[in-house]
Amino acid sequence: MRTWTVCLLWVWVAQSVDAMALLKGTVGEEGARVTQKERDTLRRSKRGWMWKQFFLQEEYTGTDYQYIGKLHSDMDRGDGTVMYVLTGEGAGTIFVIDANSGDLHATRSLDREEKPYYTLRAQAVNKKNGHPLEPETEFIVKLHDINDNEPKFEKEVYMASVPERSHIGTSVIQVTAQDADDEMFGMSAKLVYSISQGHPYFSVESNTGIIRTALGPSDMDREQREHYQVVIEAKDMAGQRGGLTGSTTVNITLTDVNDNPPQFSQSVYQFSIPEMTEAGAVVGRVQAVDADIGRNAEMLFTVTSGDGLDAFDITTDRNTQEGILTVKKPLDYEKKKSYTLQIQVRNTYPDPRFVSLDAKDTATVRVDVKDVDEPPRFERSSYILEVKEDAAVGTAIGSVSAVDPDARRSPVKYTIDRHTDVDRIFNVHAGNGSIFLKNPLDRENLAWHNISVIAAEFNNPQQMSRVPVYIRVLDVNDNAPALAYFYETFVCENAKAGQKIQTITAVDPDEPAGGQRFFFSLAPKSSVRANFSVRDNGDNTASIFTRRTGFRRTQKSVHLVAVVISDGDFPMQSSTSTLTIRVCTCSRDGTMELCNAEALSGSAGLSTGALVAILLCVLILLLIVVLFAALKRQKKKEPLIISKEDVRDNVVSYNDEGGGEEDTQAFDIGALRHPEAMEESNKLRRDILPSEPLYAPPPLRRATAAPSRDNADVRDFINQRVQEHDGSPTAPPYDSLATYAYEGNGSVAESLSSLGSASSEGVQDYNYLSEWGPRFRKLADMYGGEDSDWDC
Repeated sequence: MRTWTVCLLWVWVAQSVDAMALLKGTVGEEGARVTQKERDTLRRSKRGWMWKQFFLQEEYTGTDYQYIGKLHSDMDRGDGTVMYVLTGEGAGTIFVIDANSGDLHATRSLDREEKPYYTLRAQAVNKKNGHPLEPETEFIVKLHDINDNEPKFEKEVYMASVPERSHIGTSVIQVTAQDADDEMFGMSAKLVYSISQGHPYFSVESNTGIIRTALGPSDMDREQREHYQVVIEAKDMAGQRGGLTGSTTVNITLTDVNDNPPQFSQSVYQFSIPEMTEAGAVVGRVQAVDADIGRNAEMLFTVTSGDGLDAFDITTDRNTQEGILTVKKPLDYEKKKSYTLQIQVRNTYPDPRFVSLDAKDTATVRVDVKDVDEPPRFERSSYILEVKEDAAVGTAIGSVSAVDPDARRSPVKYTIDRHTDVDRIFNVHAGNGSIFLKNPLDRENLAWHNISVIAAEFNNPQQMSRVPVYIRVLDVNDNAPALAYFYETFVCENAKAGQKIQTITAVDPDEPAGGQRFFFSLAPKSSVRANFSVRDNGDNTASIFTRRTGFRRTQKSVHLVAVVISDGDFPMQSSTSTLTIRVCTCSRDGTMELCNAEALSGSAGLSTGALVAILLCVLILLLIVVLFAALKRQKKKEPLIISKEDVRDNVVSYNDEGGGEEDTQAFDIGALRHPEAMEESNKLRRDILPSEPLYAPPPLRRATAAPSRDNADVRDFINQRVQEHDGSPTAPPYDSLATYAYEGNGSVAESLSSLGSASSEGVQDYNYLSEWGPRFRKLADMYGGEDSDWDC
C-alpha cells in the first residue's frame, strides 16, 4: 500500500512542472552578516520542487502512520542544517513531518465524508537559528474516496395508497436514497433501486425509485386484500457485486371504489304491527350488504310495488345504512289484516366505470296487522248543529253516532264533557247520542256553543273517544229597538215652527236575515204633540221638528218627547223612548247663550273629564298659595344691625360707618311715613342733628316727639314694631332702624375712623358731641375732655 502511494506521489510530481520551489528564508535585521559569496550562491540557486496536492486514501486501517509524501528543499544538502516546519489544518495532530527528512505522515485514519481535504503550509528553516531559508509554501492533502457508506432513504417507512382496480403501471409513490460517498470518484454513489418484497403486485423503476402497480384491475381488489408491504432496496456501485445496500419499507393501501352493488341479506322479511298505530311509527328494519365502504356504501331503499303503497314508506338510516319501514297512516285490522310489499335497494352514488347504473337488489316484505281493543269510532270527525234561541227546554237539536270497530261490537255510552259545557245548557242521551236542550238559550249572550261528546265502550269505559260538536244558535226577533245614544237636545226660545232640532237613530241586538229596519213615530198620547213632531227618514233615522213658534224658558224649561221605535221583523217588537228637550236662550243665529243649570252643563260641552281637569287646577293653585304662605312665615328675619354681643342697651356698635347725607342706599325711614306725608316737599333729615329738638331729653328715656301727624305715624309704627320684636325670640335687641354699612362723602360728622381722617394725627375737637343729645353723652365724656387719651 505504501509503495502504491509513493508511485502516485512521484507521478503527480512529474506532472507538476509549474510547481514553485521552496523559497529561501530571510535574515532578520539583528542577524549576522552574510558574505558576498553566500549572496551570490543564493542568487544562483535553482528553485526547489513544490507539491500543490497530496493524495491520501481515507479509512486507513494500518497500525503505522500512513505515509503521504516527502517535502524537500534545494537548500537541503544533507548536512543536517535544514529543518522542515509544518503548519495549517491538523498540523502536529493529524499530520506530522520529519523535521530532518521532510517525510509527511498521517497519524490516524481519516474520513472523507467528514472532511474531504486539508490545507497545510510547509517551510524550510535553519536548524541552528530558526531563520527561514525559503518562503512558506501552501499545499493541500486531499482524501481519496472509498465505498464506505451505504445508501440511506429519506424515511424508514413510507405510507402510500392507490385506488383498487387500477391499471398496470399506475404510479404509487417515488422513494429516493442518498449516498454520502463521492459522486465524482468512481461509482461509489451510483445507486440502483430494486424490489425485494412485494412481488408480483408492484414493481420499481431502477433509476428513479418510482413504484408502480404490476397486476391488472381484476387482481388489485380491495375487498380481497387491502394492505400491502413492499420493501425497496438501493445499491451503490451501480448494482455491481461488492456494492453497499440500503432498504426501506413502503406500506401501500388500496383505496375503495364503488365496484360492488348492495344486496339484501335475506329475500323475505316478516313484520307485524298493532292496528291504530300512529303515522310515522317504525314497523321494522331491513338490512343490505355492500362490500364497499364510506360514500361508496351508501344505499337508497324504495317501495316499488305491493298492496301497501299508500300505507307504508321506507327510508335509509344514514348511520347504519339500514332501511327503516314506517307507517304512513293508521291501520285497521277489521279492514285489512296483512300487507305484502316489494322493496329494492341500490347505491346512492353508483360509478359507471365499475358497476352498471341499473344495478339493484329486491326483496319481499310481509306485514301482519294485529287486532287490538279499539275505542268507539264516530261516523264524522266533527258535527255542526243549529237551534233557534227560543227553542223550549228538552227540544232535540241533533244526534251523534259512534260504533265499536272491533268484531265483538260492544255497546256505546254517550256523555258530554262538562268542561266544554260549564253552564249545562245541553245534554245527550246515553244510548242513542241525541243532543237536546237542558236550559234556555240566548243568542245575544252567546251565538255559538262548542261542546265535546264522549263515546265509551259500555263494558270497558277506558276505551273512549270524543268528537267536537259546534251548535249555532239561530236568531229570533225577541228584542225591541231603542235609541242608540242619550241625546242632549235643546230648543231656542226664538225657534220657529218646522225647525229641525235633532236627528235620532236606534239599535237592536237582534240580527234579522234581511238586515235591520226601524220605524219612528210620536207616542199617541204624548203631551207634546202641539210643540214637537217626529218624522221617519226611512233610513233607520228620524228627525225632531218644532210645531210652533216661540218657547218660554220661564214657563217651561224641559219638554219630554215620547218616541215609539219598532222593527220590521216578525214578530214585530217596539219600545217607547223618551227624548229630553230643554228650552234655552239663543242668539239670533241660533247659538245657545243661556239655559238652566242642568242644560248649561250639557250645552257648554263640559264633559266629566273637563270638570275633573278644572278641579285639579283649582286644587293645585290652592296648594301653591298655602306653600307660599308657609314659606313666608318660616323665613328668618335678618337684623338691621349686626352685633357680636347680645346686650340690650342704648350703646350701638359703630364698627361699620354710615354713608352720611349722600348715602342714598341706606335705610330711608321716610318710607315708613304715612303716604300723605310723602307728597310734602319739605322732608325732615334723619341723619343730622335737627335744628329744633323734637323731644325732650330726660335721662335714659325716649324723647317725646312734637305733636306732628308725620311723627305720630312713625311713632305708632315704631312702638308696634318694638312690641313685636320684644315678643319674638328671634328678633335682634335693637331699637334703631338706621344702617351704617356704607360711608358716603360730605357728611357733617365726617368719618369716625382715625384711619381715614385727614386730621387724625392732630388735636381733635369733640365738644360737638355734647350737643347731639343724650345718645352721644357717653362719647362726649370719652373724647370731649381736656385730659383725653389722645393727648398722651
